[in-house]
Amino acid sequence: METTQAFGLAHLWAQSDAVIRAVALMLLLMSVTSWYLILARALRQLRARHHEGAVEAFWAAPDLESGLKRLSTQAPESPFEALAQQGAAAAQHIRRHTASETLGGKLDADEVITRALRKSIALSTAGLESGMTVLASIGSTAPFVGLFGTVWGIYHALVNISASGMATLDKVAGPVGEALIMTAFGLFVAIPAVLAYNAITRANRVELSELDAFAHDLHAWFSTGARIAPVALQAANERTSARAVAPIDGAANGAA
Repeated sequence: METTQAFGLAHLWAQSDAVIRAVALMLLLMSVTSWYLILARALRQLRARHHEGAVEAFWAAPDLESGLKRLSTQAPESPFEALAQQGAAAAQHIRRHTASETLGGKLDADEVITRALRKSIALSTAGLESGMTVLASIGSTAPFVGLFGTVWGIYHALVNISASGMATLDKVAGPVGEALIMTAFGLFVAIPAVLAYNAITRANRVELSELDAFAHDLHAWFSTGARIAPVALQAANERTSARAVAPIDGAANGAA
């Protein structure tokens, strides 16, 4: 029992050299960083779920000012609020400087709105992708860092065994098994990072597609004064109109 208890993480740390300790500390730092990013992104996704319905509330508002107030109330500091604010600022800039001789005043109104919306989407995309490179790097490199620690630990253990001249199983199994723990540490760091990276990437893709659709609607509204109705809604309206016209035509034919 005492021999079994002698081997473990504490024994590995005590008998390891500076290289193994540096690898272990590096894996620990990578794990803390990845879990910080994972938890921060999870909290952001929870906040984003509370913003659902804010876009429809914006379009249901009677005017632009009321719609912006609804966005700031239901989705504060969200990419959707920033996009609407940027578009409104661009439209206001056009109204103020249409007759101006400056470079901004000479630009086409549609181009000014498009650039403003693209700038807002670019900033939102940069914010959504913040930390993703670090998370992907941790997920891809952590197994190799752990494998390096394993190889170095086995080499260090075999050198000590060779120096002592005792190569029995009980002398080899302990140090080699402890060295293999570094590979397990690498996988423990990498697997959550990879899974979280895939989940966050998918969530970002969905949010950016919704943001892009909102930008198209805003561009149409600022350019023409009307939002582009979804295709399904247009088809439903056409079917409703057809059903309303059909009885009138039938009544007219009967009267004839």
